[in-house]
Amino acid sequence: MMNRALNQGVQAGRNEPVMSDQDLNNLFDQPAAQNRNAGPQTAERAMTYDDVMMKTGVLFAILLAGAVVGWFVPPLALPAMLIALVLGLVNAFKKEPSKALIIGYAVFEGVFLGGISAIFEAQFSGIVVQAVLATLCVFGVMLALFKFKGVRYGSKMKKFMMIAIGGYAIFSLINFGIAMFTGTGGARSIEINIMGFEMPLGVIIGIVATVLAAMTLIMDFQMIEQGVKQQIPEKYSWMCAFSLMVTLVWLYIEILRLISYFRN
Repeated sequence: MMNRALNQGVQAGRNEPVMSDQDLNNLFDQPAAQNRNAGPQTAERAMTYDDVMMKTGVLFAILLAGAVVGWFVPPLALPAMLIALVLGLVNAFKKEPSKALIIGYAVFEGVFLGGISAIFEAQFSGIVVQAVLATLCVFGVMLALFKFKGVRYGSKMKKFMMIAIGGYAIFSLINFGIAMFTGTGGARSIEINIMGFEMPLGVIIGIVATVLAAMTLIMDFQMIEQGVKQQIPEKYSWMCAFSLMVTLVWLYIEILRLISYFRN
């Protein structure tokens, strides 16, 4: 590169008139062309797996800190849940990831998680440990399936998953509203009879939701993998970590609720 530039300079010098001393001084006093054209921004570093792991660890540390607060002050669970719901929707629909909003979500989601866990633990001793261990086991199994068995979703499967997740989210919001106004468990508390066994409908709903949450982990893993391969900007590692945290929290809550039916 330097030799070619030097040769070009020599060739240009042969065709240009000789410059005076004053012209040379004025030329050297000017800023370099590279400095004049260089902008204030530089290209952003590409996202790596380490970036996602680090951001996920930070968010879960914040989540656990909030959970400690919620555990000792369970009445904070409901307002924290509503705030976390709003922040979650804002983060989900933003085109650019917001670090502050994602961290804020982790704080309030942690408070809700700690409060709801304390309520379940007061009714069923040891259920929180069971739910945490079950969540970790499901996470490990899905990660192994993704990494070693090569489980991937195609475009049709992704569409099905998005429709299923959206449908379940709408059902959960409606059922939550019914439960708040009626003081019952909503549709989940309806008793059904299957082959002579009486059980609440919530058992079936819980099993379906748990499987759906577990399958969503594959989508999260695949999103992270594609993001690293396509070298998307590092800032999107916050969005990947946020998505993974949301799925794991959802999985934990469904398992917690499902265990409570069997413990009851």
